[in-house]
Amino acid sequence: MHTRNNDSQVRASETQKCTLVSVILNVILSIFQVAAGMISGSQGLIADGIHSFSDLFSDFVVMVANKKSQQDSDNDHHYGHLRFENGAKFIIGGILLFVGLGMLWSAGNKLFHGQSHQEVKTIALWVSLLALGIKEILFRYMLATGRRINSSLLIANAWHARSDAASSVVVAFGITGNLLGLHSMDLLAAFIVAIFIARMGYLFASDALHDLMDRSVDAQTELAIRNCLLTTDGVLGLHDLKTRKMGDYALVDVHLEVSKEISIREGHDIAVEARKRVMNHCNVLNVMTHIDPDH
Repeated sequence: MHTRNNDSQVRASETQKCTLVSVILNVILSIFQVAAGMISGSQGLIADGIHSFSDLFSDFVVMVANKKSQQDSDNDHHYGHLRFENGAKFIIGGILLFVGLGMLWSAGNKLFHGQSHQEVKTIALWVSLLALGIKEILFRYMLATGRRINSSLLIANAWHARSDAASSVVVAFGITGNLLGLHSMDLLAAFIVAIFIARMGYLFASDALHDLMDRSVDAQTELAIRNCLLTTDGVLGLHDLKTRKMGDYALVDVHLEVSKEISIREGHDIAVEARKRVMNHCNVLNVMTHIDPDH
């Protein structure tokens, strides 16, 4: 458990550092994009700036959840508080979904109800391209860190940043079209960005909700757990293997089959060793074992 605690502390520290970098960049970007959008008359750039601003709230959620999830178990949470991470991922998805729907309504209303399409200024294109470069760098930094420390929360926030980068591509094309005389292209870009954001939010929220409802681990992870158990000396078989997500870890329940000729003490020692092997080789928080005699 000491190693597990050290791993959690490293993950928390790395997540906090990554999120602070994201906060600083998103503050600068959101102010710069919205201001440039208002000056240049670009609805797409304003929409992109609002999207960047939504990242600030998701960063705040990540920081709070990261701190809360490190709290030890207590009388109300016997397995600890790691599911704060799942809950935070759900909130981030909800933020993206509602921001996307709001932008969709605004852009769609202007696009499809005959409002005049404003010609944008060239500065909007340069700002959108600068924002695109910064967001892509931020995405790659956060994703690499998230994968290295195995943090689904940080990975979700990284893809939030990538959705910003992708939206900046669309906005850049929209502004370019507007500058070439297709004035509705800027509003169309804002509309497409809104669809992209709403879809990303739905996927994140749906995935987190499944984890909160005790979804099992993926097939590859379950196979690794099964192999760890079956290759333990004294384990003759297993049944009723069940798993459920707890943050980025898993909880495991399993019935281990051992020889009916051995003592209870020997069976207990086999179960302890099996649990130890799974904890050392898989991303598992706890393994609950039950010993059954073989037939």
